[in-house]
Amino acid sequence: MKHSKRYSAVSTKIDSTKALTLADGIALIKESPVKFDAGVEIHVRLGIDPSKSDQIVRGTVVLPHGSGKTKKVIAFVPSSLEADAKAAGADIIGTDDVINEIKNTGKCSFDVAVATPDMMKKIGVIAKILGQQGLMPSPKTETVGTDVKKMISELKGGKVAYRCDDGANVHLLVGRVSFAPEQLTANITAAIESITKAKPSESKGIYLKSVVIASSMGPGIKVSL
Repeated sequence: MKHSKRYSAVSTKIDSTKALTLADGIALIKESPVKFDAGVEIHVRLGIDPSKSDQIVRGTVVLPHGSGKTKKVIAFVPSSLEADAKAAGADIIGTDDVINEIKNTGKCSFDVAVATPDMMKKIGVIAKILGQQGLMPSPKTETVGTDVKKMISELKGGKVAYRCDDGANVHLLVGRVSFAPEQLTANITAAIESITKAKPSESKGIYLKSVVIASSMGPGIKVSL
């Protein structure tokens, strides 16, 4: 693959055989090879067997400085809680009309969905659509609960969910290149701490095998934490 001159310039400063300190890695991230405000991601290689259900790693983390991406939230709540949901920042209320629209079109114009337990049966008619797009509310991602204000305000404030893929990796957006180094440090540290706490008891040996940070369309930088 042919890369830009800016990409190549950053790549020449990276020794793939060595892990940099987080501070040095972030300094290179700030030399993003693109002209827009690129996202900053972490890619964590875990010592787990994702083919075993008891070793699936998933969780949520509140990034201290947010991810830099504004999430559009839909709230499936009873009419008595609609005002609370809107006050907390919900962009869409999952009314009967909205549920029917999703059912008929198969389209979801939101990034994350929350629901109260009593609404789960009602959204069962669109469960397959939501599930296929990774949007189905679940207690495991803390998007099902009775405290509507808390769920929505945390999501709007920087709470993100993660889940390992089939290759035992976790990929997570942790900010933007425009973030200050200390903001990226705080976000990355919070994410790694959360992933560490999510270690399955069945996982043996080295759990955090490697941590790589990268900007959108930028080279991966291995860091040591």
